[in-house]
Amino acid sequence: MKTRNLIPSTIALALAIGCYSTAWASPLLGDTGETFAVLGGGAVTSSGATTIQGNVGSAPTNAVSGFLPGIISGGALTSVTVAQQAQGDALIAYNFLAIQTPTQILTGMDLGGMILTPGIYKFAASAQLTGTLTLDSQGVSNSVFIFEVGSALATAPSSMVSMINGGPGDGVFWQVGSSAMLGSNSLFLGNILANTSITLDPFAQIACGRALAGINVTSGAVTMANTNHVANNDGSGCIGGLGGGYESVAGGGFRLLGAGIVNVPEPGSLALLGLGLAGLGLVRRRHNRAL
Repeated sequence: MKTRNLIPSTIALALAIGCYSTAWASPLLGDTGETFAVLGGGAVTSSGATTIQGNVGSAPTNAVSGFLPGIISGGALTSVTVAQQAQGDALIAYNFLAIQTPTQILTGMDLGGMILTPGIYKFAASAQLTGTLTLDSQGVSNSVFIFEVGSALATAPSSMVSMINGGPGDGVFWQVGSSAMLGSNSLFLGNILANTSITLDPFAQIACGRALAGINVTSGAVTMANTNHVANNDGSGCIGGLGGGYESVAGGGFRLLGAGIVNVPEPGSLALLGLGLAGLGLVRRRHNRAL
């Protein structure tokens, strides 16, 4: 049984706006966790022509199926040992995200039609997206968007998350208390860390992000249907398009097809300053020694 390594509430997340320093920057998901695009607790299942950019694995149960016909590029089908390390990284990140103080409460609101600027957004219960959610980085380097979802996250068919005025250091994270379900033809953005399970309906895509499930529930699975696409960006730029939605752009990242002004950056790194980064690193080192 997994236990939570909660970081003291006195350690705060700083959104780096004017005083960001690369000396303090660190990948939130850890050296192993950030290499994964799809990670399950009990299983990872693909039932069609999925394409994954990044590592795929499950732990503690080594149960991955559907590759082939699913294709893994820019990554590998990993051993349970590697997947367990990634699950440890994901747990630390999940707990860190869960204790951040929200800048705005969105409980009971639909994300569709909203235009949000960098910040920490909280849903006490479930979160729903119907239509388009726009994340406006406002040209600020290393901007961060965090969504704390108390229970389930669900997107309606053909819904979309897009980013404007972004940069390559921006981060988008979805900390989900139970399960996430992406409706058919959804075009999603960012890293989903779900306590239980993640389900992708046919043609749903996660751009420049990850599907990390089973954070605290070892039976939690990632279930993918036909023609899903998940890309985590391996440093050479995300691979998008694949039948519609996003396309890769020079220097890495995504943009919506036919919308040249919309640039979606790689969300793999979170800008952390001062005690926030120091505390996260300390917890990670203690966790690694305990393995």
